[in-house]
Amino acid sequence: MARYTGPTSKIARKFREPIFGPDKALERKNYAPGMHGQNRRRKDSEYGMQLLEKQKAKYTYGILEKQFRKIFAQAARKSGITGEVLLQLIESRLDNTVYRLGIAPTRAAARQLVGHRHITVNGAVVNIPSYQLRTGDIVSVREKSKSLEVIQNSVQGRGMVHNWLEWDEKQLAGKFLSYPERENIPETIKEQLIVELYSK
Repeated sequence: MARYTGPTSKIARKFREPIFGPDKALERKNYAPGMHGQNRRRKDSEYGMQLLEKQKAKYTYGILEKQFRKIFAQAARKSGITGEVLLQLIESRLDNTVYRLGIAPTRAAARQLVGHRHITVNGAVVNIPSYQLRTGDIVSVREKSKSLEVIQNSVQGRGMVHNWLEWDEKQLAGKFLSYPERENIPETIKEQLIVELYSK
């Protein structure tokens, strides 16, 4: 199961955004990493900006290149605005939905919970983080796993509520109501740049 395991603060500083969550290193050093990070005057080319945006999306959602390209191809085949459909497909992944529901504190933790068989979809255990949810699917914590400290702590500290998801606190279960509209997705990703990059 491939995933990025390198330094997260370095990546956050590269994009100058806390894409992995609150980061003290980013707060202290709000400039690019590396020896010349503080003094570098970057003037990116059009291609450079498109590539940077794609990399930001990949790191934000924890997806590697091959899988990201597959999702883009799937989005391009569907009707609608390709960039928006791309983000909708990514948002409907099981690991991302577990994170959005507040069952896990980060996407990496959500991926681990799914991989370790703590999550069910419509009552059946699913251990594939990239599993695509459909409208009406019920995502819940497996009965044996409800007492896990990491899940309990995360659920108690739940933050933002998303209108494309419905949460049942007693059952520790959420319903995937629909694909989210672009304006409801909080990530600051310029998806049109990604479309332009892949369209070359």
